[in-house]
Amino acid sequence: MRARRAAAHEGGRYGKTLNMSMLEKFFSVNYAGRGDLFEGLAVWQEEKNRKLQGTYPVISLSFAKVKETTYLSARKMLCHIIANVYNEYDFLLDSDRLNENEKAFFKKVSADMEDYIAADSLNALSRYLMKYYGKKVIILLDEYDTPMHEAYVSGYWQEMVDFTRSLFNSTFKTNLHLERAIMTGITRVSKESVFSDLNNLKVVTATSEKYADCFGFTEEEVFAALEEYGLADRKKEVKEWYDGFTFGNRTDIYNPWSIINFLDDRQVGAYWANTSSNSLVGKLIREGSPEIKMTMEGLLASGYLKVTHYAFNTIRRKAEYTLKLTNLEVQVMFEQLIEGWFGGCRRVNNAFLQALLAHDVKAMNVYMNRVTTEMFSYFDAGKRPSGEEPERFYHGFVLGLLVELADRYTVTSNRESGFGRYDVMLEPKTAQLDAILIEFKVQDEEEKELSDTVEAALRQIEEKDYQAALRAKGIPEERIRAYGFAFCGKKVLIGAMLFSGLSEGQELFRGY
Repeated sequence: MRARRAAAHEGGRYGKTLNMSMLEKFFSVNYAGRGDLFEGLAVWQEEKNRKLQGTYPVISLSFAKVKETTYLSARKMLCHIIANVYNEYDFLLDSDRLNENEKAFFKKVSADMEDYIAADSLNALSRYLMKYYGKKVIILLDEYDTPMHEAYVSGYWQEMVDFTRSLFNSTFKTNLHLERAIMTGITRVSKESVFSDLNNLKVVTATSEKYADCFGFTEEEVFAALEEYGLADRKKEVKEWYDGFTFGNRTDIYNPWSIINFLDDRQVGAYWANTSSNSLVGKLIREGSPEIKMTMEGLLASGYLKVTHYAFNTIRRKAEYTLKLTNLEVQVMFEQLIEGWFGGCRRVNNAFLQALLAHDVKAMNVYMNRVTTEMFSYFDAGKRPSGEEPERFYHGFVLGLLVELADRYTVTSNRESGFGRYDVMLEPKTAQLDAILIEFKVQDEEEKELSDTVEAALRQIEEKDYQAALRAKGIPEERIRAYGFAFCGKKVLIGAMLFSGLSEGQELFRGY
């Protein structure tokens, strides 16, 4: 445990980077003769393994630092990382194993290299190393998915997919000089995107039994460490906070980073939340992506969720999982994440709800525009390169505000009523309150003004008869209010309509 503990800072959440570092030191010719690193370990007990140590040229790189907000800066960072790998092998330029054309290509690899050079760079380096050492290379790529996370969050997904697909195709599929390759990441990027050209992948996820005991700390190791530190009486507390990870059929796996920090500080805390920005999970929470499989798989692989029950539904012919938050640390992290998101607009939140309950549309407009201007970025509220519309974002944000009305209203979303599905419905729990329907709509090219978009939203509520479900429960139409939320980037306009026959159109827009 002591050796693993010393390296856990490098391993992050699961110890992926630690494992990649270990593999490099075992196989790389740069560590030839360093069998002392593995003496006493199971791998060193067999002679065939001892003969492998330090015998392969290894290309090792990590995309962990690629967290840029624009495609151009992300591309430059990726090229910079590759160029640094080349710098480690600049002795090849003095070798007679490379011809002049190969040396010329070698010198073109830089942070500003052209796309065709970047795409072929790792394939070319593999060829150079094989010519020099006479042996195929091993490639270790840590956190391959970090650029994809940032591209998804920051709105340059397609550009990054195109660049990465070309790089991966050349590096891993058409590379005749490759012995083996290992890539690690916390989420599985679909094969249809960056891996569309690769057909020889062996994918190992958090639910796979293969390598299930190779990541994280086992409970036995954690408890032994607590006893070593004189903290045996804290076992129950530590288990509640940090236990819960499951890899394959191995349960009671602990996050190394949190355990190390607990041993250092001797107090529990949400240490994991500080290891990254958690921008991906924040985006998933805010937008409520309809691609539920991708969302849940991402949260599961990232360690936010764990599988508590699995069964194969023979009728539906599909696997079904019961999921829950991994442990108390993750729960605290989610609470802090959501509280931080809404905390900055808590005053606006209360004022918005007061205006909604008072049917003060002017005040609703003032408060909603204030929060969108002060708190939302363009990539929160604007159109994405992937074509996604921002209704989903605003829909999720307003739903979050309405949670405080749960004691007075039953809040539902995307349910059938009349001839379609409404966005949000607030059904009053007492006869003293009005029912409320809300429709979100983004201004399109045919609508010259936001007021036209508001009218379209209100007209949709009326024409689709979304109030039918409320009437069926005995709520008279004069007690039903409808609101149309129109958006154009950060700009918001809210209008209202009463079903008693009084349209309040332009009167309610005054003062915006």
